[in-house]
Amino acid sequence: MTAIASLCTDVGVVAACDTLSIPRATYYRQTQPRSAKNPMLRPAPPLALSEPEQQTVIDTLHSERFVDKAPHQVYAQLLDEGVYLCSIRTMYRLLEKQHQRVKERRRQVQRPSYAKPELLATGANQVWSWDITKLKCVLKWTYFCLYVIIDIYSRYVVGWMVAHSERTSLAKRLIEQTCMKQQIAPGQLPIHADRGSSMKSKGVSELLCDLGVSKTHSRPHVSNDNPFSEAQFKTLKYCPQFPDRFGSIEDARAFCKDFFSYYNKEHCHTGIGLLTPEQMHYGMASEVYDNRIKVLNAAFEQQPNRFKGKRPLPPEIPQAVWINKPTPEKEDKNRA
Repeated sequence: MTAIASLCTDVGVVAACDTLSIPRATYYRQTQPRSAKNPMLRPAPPLALSEPEQQTVIDTLHSERFVDKAPHQVYAQLLDEGVYLCSIRTMYRLLEKQHQRVKERRRQVQRPSYAKPELLATGANQVWSWDITKLKCVLKWTYFCLYVIIDIYSRYVVGWMVAHSERTSLAKRLIEQTCMKQQIAPGQLPIHADRGSSMKSKGVSELLCDLGVSKTHSRPHVSNDNPFSEAQFKTLKYCPQFPDRFGSIEDARAFCKDFFSYYNKEHCHTGIGLLTPEQMHYGMASEVYDNRIKVLNAAFEQQPNRFKGKRPLPPEIPQAVWINKPTPEKEDKNRA
């Protein structure tokens, strides 16, 4: 490095570093003075505030008078009083780099950090999702509440109910009856929901504990954490027969009875390979898939040119369904 320094003295730093293919940053780093305690520590600037001066600035900013004021306001008021401590930029630098307090310096409420729910279903009755939506009535400001429980793997609506209001007792009754109808064993499945009052109620939590069913919740204000219930409600409300308003609760129940019968038994769902939820839920998917392959093979044998020599296949049946599938980086980290 001494030879390089002498060469730089003769021809200049830029020319010497270009000739020797050495980055100028490397040259300056190797030749600059270093501290005895830390060889890579840069020396303090000669015009920097001393430690007592820095502490005076920090104490002033944190004083009761200035604790809720921005450095601009503190700087201006001190100047009006004939006091100069440092520049506005130095105030910010001391707060940010040394004390991490550029933002609000008063004590604030610390909101909890909610983990992203990650649920996997590889078969029916492994993960359920439930939610409540409102159905408008002909009377203004009046509506009915539709409770729906859906299996995320098969998209099968395992339970539903229309009521006048949203109550914990009604949710408990629906969940309990649905678990009995589907013969859910303790520890068999978790049930996912958003953070509505009924979903987080103590009564529902105690019921799920008695049934041996675990529960998970969406993060606040994140509708994508409960996608299957939200998508099912959209299918319901966007169907051509869905009325703008219902005349009575009996009308709402009659409509939902016909709709969910159609949805479970006739609706070919794109998310499950154009199978019906009933076929997927009760183990008929493989048989239906094999029959579709036979039909497509027969069509291929009759007119292979129409398929350009490649045998057609029906849409694949999903083997796994996720709520918030982990990213590949996170999966690798978990394996490690």
